[in-house]
Amino acid sequence: MKGFQANEQTNIIEINRKKCKGCDSCKSFCPSAAIQGKYGAIHSINSEQCIFCGQCLINCPFGSIEDTVDAVESVIAKLRNQQLTVVATIAPSVRVAIGEEFGMKPGTLATEQLYGALKQAGFKIFDTNFAADHTIMEEGSELIAKIRHYLLGEPAEHELGALPQFTSCCPGWVRYVELYAPEILPHLSSAKSPMMMAGALAKTYGATDIWHVRPENMVVVGVMPCTSKKFEASRPEFSSAAHYWQQRGGTAHYPDVDVVLTTRDLARLFKKLNIDLNQVEPFTDADNPLAQYSGAGTIFGNTGGVMEAALRTAYFVITGQELPFLEYTPVRGLKGLKEAEVTLKDAKTGKVINLKVAVVHGIKENLKPVIEQVAAGRSPYHFIEVMNCPGGCVNGGGQPINPMGTSWTGNWKALLPWT
Repeated sequence: MKGFQANEQTNIIEINRKKCKGCDSCKSFCPSAAIQGKYGAIHSINSEQCIFCGQCLINCPFGSIEDTVDAVESVIAKLRNQQLTVVATIAPSVRVAIGEEFGMKPGTLATEQLYGALKQAGFKIFDTNFAADHTIMEEGSELIAKIRHYLLGEPAEHELGALPQFTSCCPGWVRYVELYAPEILPHLSSAKSPMMMAGALAKTYGATDIWHVRPENMVVVGVMPCTSKKFEASRPEFSSAAHYWQQRGGTAHYPDVDVVLTTRDLARLFKKLNIDLNQVEPFTDADNPLAQYSGAGTIFGNTGGVMEAALRTAYFVITGQELPFLEYTPVRGLKGLKEAEVTLKDAKTGKVINLKVAVVHGIKENLKPVIEQVAAGRSPYHFIEVMNCPGGCVNGGGQPINPMGTSWTGNWKALLPWT
C-alpha cells in the first residue's frame, strides 16, 4: 500500500520546526523509520511512511512533536447542536489515564467519574469495552474455525485466512503490515477493531433501539489512547452503517466513527466546558446495554489482553470447559515477546491439540523475527497478538504526557492490573 486513499487523514503527527533540536530521540522510538533529518538538524516526518502511533510525540524530551488533528472545538459545537445525538465510545485505557490530567494519581481507575463528565458534557455513552467483547466473539470465532479446519481436519464452511492468525485491533500495526509486510496480510484477522465495531453498532442498533434517532443525525466520537485511531476512523472502507441503511432504502453516506479524540483531547474538552473530573457526580449508565461489558473486553488495553480473552473463548468452545486459569499469566507482563502453549481436547472427537501462541508489543524492538518466520512459512505459532505501543494501549500516543515532556516511563506500569 503506497500513498493514501481519498479522504484519509494524513499528517496527523508533525514536528514543530521552531522547537525541534535535532536530538534524534524521536528516531529511537519510531517503528517505521518515518522521521527524516540528520543529527543536529531540524527533523520532519514522512507521512507516507508513518503509522501515526505517536510514540515519537510522547517521548520527545522537548515537546516539539505535535498531534495536529484537533477536533475539540468541532465536537463542542456538535454537542451544542440540538439536532444531533453525540455518542462517545470510550476505550478501556482511557479510564485509567484521564484522571492524571486532573491531578489524580497515574493509573487511577476513574470510570464513573468519566461517565459522569461525559454525561455532563452532553454525550451519550457507548463503552468500547462492549464492542471489545464483540471483537472477542468475532476474532475468537475466526480462530476457532481455523483450528477446526487446519488442526482438527474438519471441512471449512467458507474460505478461511491463513495460520498463524494475527490480531487486527491495533491500527498502527495494521498500517505497518500494509506498508512494510504486505506478504502477511492473509494472516491478519478479518475482525474490525473495537472502535470501528462500536461505530457501526451505534449507527444501527444504537440508533434504532437505544437512542431512537436517525443515524445520519448521529455523531460518533471515538475516545482513544491512540493517535493512530484518527487515521483508522478516516479510512473510507469503514462506513458499514451507511451501507446497511442504503440496502434498506437510505441515501445518506457517513463514516461509522466521525471523529476521534485522544485522552489528552478529551481532557481539554472537559476543561473548556469547566468540567472537573474531581467534582462531577459519578455515573454508571446502568440501564444502557451498550455500557455493559465483561472482564475480557476490559483487559484489551494491556499487552496480552486480546490474546487472553480469545484463548478463553476458543478453549471453552472447543473443549466445552472453562480455561482452568482465571488469569492466564503466560501472556501477561512486560516481556517484549511472550510465548505460551495451551492443550485443548476437542469435546466432539477427543482429539488433542497443542495451540501455540505469541504476544508482541513494541513493534520496533520485538516484531521483526516473528514476521520473518511467518513470511518464510516456518512460524511455530497458531495465534499472534501484536500491539505497536510498549505495554499495549495504556502507553498509546494519545495518553497523558508527564511534566518533563517525556512518556509514561515509570508510571504506565501501574496501569496494568497484574502489577
